[in-house]
Amino acid sequence: MTTEEITLRVTPEAAEAFRRASPADQLKLETLVSLQLLAKLQPPRPLDDIIEDISKHAQDAGLTPELLEELLRDDA
Repeated sequence: MTTEEITLRVTPEAAEAFRRASPADQLKLETLVSLQLLAKLQPPRPLDDIIEDISKHAQDAGLTPELLEELLRDDA
């Protein structure tokens, strides 16, 4: 994943907490902020598109309609 540096204004306490965080935790926080910005600034996706994406991901992972039915039957 490529990144680009930007400047955000935060409280002094938040800035200090970020500076004190480990590099791994800083990366996690940067990723979280990126995801939040994308979620807030992109228009909402239609539910049908989301369902289609989930279905494709499940099929790509090997989940067939038969296996799904079997899994649901076992949980009942």
